[in-house]
Amino acid sequence: MTKESPRRPRVVVSERTFAIVASQFNPRYVQGLIDHAERELGAVAPHATILVHRVPGAFEIPVVVKALASQGKAAAIIACGVILQGETSHAQNLSRSVTDALQRIAVDHAVPIINVVLSFDNESQARERCLENKINRGTEAARAAVKIANVMSKLRKS
Repeated sequence: MTKESPRRPRVVVSERTFAIVASQFNPRYVQGLIDHAERELGAVAPHATILVHRVPGAFEIPVVVKALASQGKAAAIIACGVILQGETSHAQNLSRSVTDALQRIAVDHAVPIINVVLSFDNESQARERCLENKINRGTEAARAAVKIANVMSKLRKS
């Protein structure tokens, strides 16, 4: 991934709902993603409604994302979680499973899902991408959510 954040998008329609589904596991890092995403959504879509749904861990994120996607009320859904590599292959299996499920839901329901369920080798990587400002993935996720919501809005109107 790049070390530079994409530029802020121009909001086409600001009266939208954005949902964030976030794991309660690794709370410090996940909360950093949420805080940055909410702040950026507030800046680029100031009249949008932001709903945050907390789930126990990354594995539970897709079921809530699917329920939200089925409702069709969110312009985009941001999935936030942090998976730290341990001594087994569990982290890779979990990451792949969640990523595959989120992609299937997005395609099946035609609802943009921004996957910010991140896997890190260590806490230093997590701190840099979740808590700091230079390459914060929460900020990037919010910008991507607004951009894709704009694209989908145009497609649905045509």
